[in-house]
Formats: sequence, structure tokens, C-alpha cells
Amino acid sequence: MKKILFTFLCLIITLSTANAQKGINYSSNYATGGKMLMSIDSSARNVFYANIFPNQPHTAFNFLPEINNISVAIYFRKKDNPEHYRYTILEDDTPIIVNKPIDVAKLKNVDRGEDEILRSTDFGVFTVKNKIITIITYDIQKPQDVYKTIFYGKPIPMAKIKFFSKLTGEKGNYSYTNITDLRGITKLTFAKRDLTLTLIKDASDIDYLYSMSIKDKQTNKVVFETKTWNYGGYIDESRRSSPNIEIDKSVFKKSGDYEIIIEPSIRWDNCRNCDLTAKDVEKYITRHTLSVTVDEENYTKKELVIYTLIVALLIGLIFLIILYFNKKRNKKKLVEHEQQKNIAKLQLNSIRSQLNPHFLFNALSGIQNLMNKNEVENANQYLSKFARLTRNVLNSKELISLSQEKTLLDDYLQMEQLRFGFQYEINHSEDLNLDIVEIPSMLLQPFVENAVKHGIAKKTTNGKVTITMAKQENDLVLTVADNGNGFDIQKAGKGFGLPLSHNRIALLNSIYRKNRFTLAIQSSTAGTKISLTLTDWV
Repeated sequence: MKKILFTFLCLIITLSTANAQKGINYSSNYATGGKMLMSIDSSARNVFYANIFPNQPHTAFNFLPEINNISVAIYFRKKDNPEHYRYTILEDDTPIIVNKPIDVAKLKNVDRGEDEILRSTDFGVFTVKNKIITIITYDIQKPQDVYKTIFYGKPIPMAKIKFFSKLTGEKGNYSYTNITDLRGITKLTFAKRDLTLTLIKDASDIDYLYSMSIKDKQTNKVVFETKTWNYGGYIDESRRSSPNIEIDKSVFKKSGDYEIIIEPSIRWDNCRNCDLTAKDVEKYITRHTLSVTVDEENYTKKELVIYTLIVALLIGLIFLIILYFNKKRNKKKLVEHEQQKNIAKLQLNSIRSQLNPHFLFNALSGIQNLMNKNEVENANQYLSKFARLTRNVLNSKELISLSQEKTLLDDYLQMEQLRFGFQYEINHSEDLNLDIVEIPSMLLQPFVENAVKHGIAKKTTNGKVTITMAKQENDLVLTVADNGNGFDIQKAGKGFGLPLSHNRIALLNSIYRKNRFTLAIQSSTAGTKISLTLTDWV
């Protein structure tokens, strides 16, 4: 039973809960002293309790803007000595009880068992509406540790800025300039000799409650904040020290508008039954705008030169670093591209090595065919042209001129003309210099061979092959046309030469990335036309 009672009291202290008839309890805990309990009506709203401040470690602030009455008690642990405690209670600034000892006889025990006993006693019921109840306690064995619990039932006043003071000087020669024009926006100029700006606030009994911050209105970022006020150097008319905060000029890094914000350091989220809106909280906050001009012209020429050199050095260093990494990256890309190009060339040579025996086989078949027909004279002419053609075909050069390509095609077509008797012509535009413009070797030969073998071979003297080399702006367009019976483009590719040509064009596109090779095939019963466009080639 004792353990149950103790657990219930601990819940009252730590979780601030109780039944509705007795009210809701809140506790302000101190590390080295007693604990204060506050009991209020359970329906009370907007109760901000146990606010602790770094600059006032022994002060707890309870903001009770809508509370009429409170009941206050103090409790002690087993290790505490209540008889050593003294307390003082103030209503506003008027003492109600002064330095009174704890009435040990009125302590109520809550037995935890053998380990510890909690004891508590009531201080009484106080009217807190529009008042400030302050309870001060201390242990006579530790008189330096004075604990203050404040129950604040008034609206918190907005902090009032009295004036600003600017410190100017160097080498021991200092002066102060007070700025008292606080209407709307305060305009302020920082010259080179200016050192600090001090904000002076009206003194109050709750100065410790306020924090101050400065926000850059352009970026909406806080550039300075503090919860500690100084009290030296500025005395008001009533001989009280005015709280002040010194701000280094370096806080204002650039010209522009800065907002000074002075607000109570209340934990607005640590609240019981809160219904305050942002608009309600705003009435406790003081805001003032400083329009700051940073006078950069006060730098000496020597300083400007030094700063310029430093900036130029940094920019140069950054540029060199970027250049180094770009060069390293480009070199890597170049090596990779060269490797890909070499691989493509090897594959291209492989295709050429397949085209050559294909062509040679067809040519030898033609010679054999003439010999079988006993056309010895034609076979000799065929063999003569075949010798020169073979030499050109087996040439390992990657590029040949259009004139060389034309000679190769002439030899081939004249040689095949002996077999089939067809007609052919090779045309080129007048603005195309065949001796200068080069193309990959044997580029057209597979298409011409297909035109002869599959297009017009059966037409004999009625067959015709037309080859055209033309310049269209910067493109080179090569066409091979025949008047054969045509073929089904969808079924094309079963022959040996055309698939290899397709593969070869794909490899050429991987090597000459800036010059696209495009193949177009048109075929009907009236004939076939193959167009090969080399983009930006001439």
C-alpha cells in the first residue's frame, strides 16, 4: 500500500497530473534543493510552467495569464533537512512572509518503504490574477544557493528599446555615439573605425526572461542571438542599470535591412490546455528594423590591393583545379574513345576481309562461266580487268578518293558487262572534286555487285546500272540504281553482301561520330535504288 501511495505522488510530481476536483499539479525541480508543487483548477488554460533559463539556473518561471488562484506546496526527500530551510513569499514587490522556517510539524509523510520517505507541506492558496507571486527558498547550510519560483499572472510586457550606442575608435582613442531615433526604421552606417553597436533596453524585474536575436531580412537567417544581458555602463533616470547587449560590427556582413527581435524565452510548447495562436504570441514580441549601410570605401588602397590579389589568387587556383580535372577527364574520355575507335576499326577490317573473298569468288565464277562458254577473248579481257581490280580490292587503305572508287567500279562493271551485256553509267555533280574527296574503300562495291547479280543479270542488254555521286550542301550523297525486277525490302538481308554492308555502316558511324552514314533502300518492280548519305562530309 505504501508503494502505491508513493508511486501516485511521483506521478503528480513528474507528469503533472491529478484528479479534476483537486486540480492539476506542476512541479519546478531544482538539482540541489527542494521542489515546488503548484495546484490549479483542472479547467485552466494556457498554463506555461517550469521555464528554466541558462543565465538564471536557480529561477523557475511559470506564466499563468488566465489563472485566478493557485495552491503551492513544497516537498522534501529523505536526505533533505527541512528544518534548515527558510522561505520568503512576495506578492508583487510586497513581502507576505519573510525568512520563515519550514514548520516541520506540518510535514506530511509519504512512505516509500525502507529506502526513502517523501515529505511535503502547503504554503497556502494565493490569488495570482494580475499579480506576481514569488517564493524564495534557501538552505541555511548553503546560503549562496537561493532558489526563486515565480508565478506570473500578468501579461508579459513587450521589451522596450531605449536607444543604440555605437563605439568608434582605435589605438585607445574611443568615443560613443548614441542613436535615439527609433521611429519605424533606424538607419545606421558602419564606417571602418566603428567597432560595436550596443542595444540598451528598459530595465524590468524580469529581464532574464527576454532573449534577443538579429535576422537578415533578405535571407531570413538569424545572424546573432543571445539570452544574456549586461548591466554595466548605462544608468537610467531612477539610477537603475539598464540591461544591454553589445553586438560586434562583423555581425552585419553586408548592407541591408536587419530585424532585431526581443521576445520572452517561454517554452510555448510546454503548456497545459494551450489555445494561443501565433497572433497571440506576437503581442509579447518586440521587433525593430535596422537599415544598415556597411561603408566599404573606408578600406585603404593597400587593403583593397591585398584583398583583390587574394580573391584573384583564389579564383586562379579554383580555375587551375577545374582545368586540371577537366583535362584529366577529357584525356580519359579521349583514351576510351580511341580504344572504341580501334575496336571498331578491327571489326571493320574483319568485315572487309569477309567482303574481299566474297567478291573474288564471284569474279572467278564469272571467268569460269566465260571459259565454259568458250568465249576465250572475253575471258582474257575479263581476267585482265580482274587483275587490276583484285589489286585495288586487296589494298588495305582505309580511305580512297572518289576517283579511285570510280576506277574500281568501272573495272568491275566492265568486267561483268562481258558476262551479261548490260549498260551502266557513273555520274557526278560538277562541284564535286573526285580527286580530293575521300570515302571508305569498297563502300559502294557491295551495292553495285548486288545491282548486277540480283537486279539486271537476267535482263542482259536491257539491264542498266546508274551510279551517281552528288554534293548536297555539306552532305555527300551516293546512289546506286538499277532497272531490275526489285525485291522485298522486308526480306532483304539473306544475301551475303548487304548484311555485311549494314554492319559496316554501323561501325563507320561509331568511328566517324560527327559524320553520320545513312542508308536508304527503295525497291519496286520498276527497279531498285540505294542511297547512302555521308553527313557533313564535304
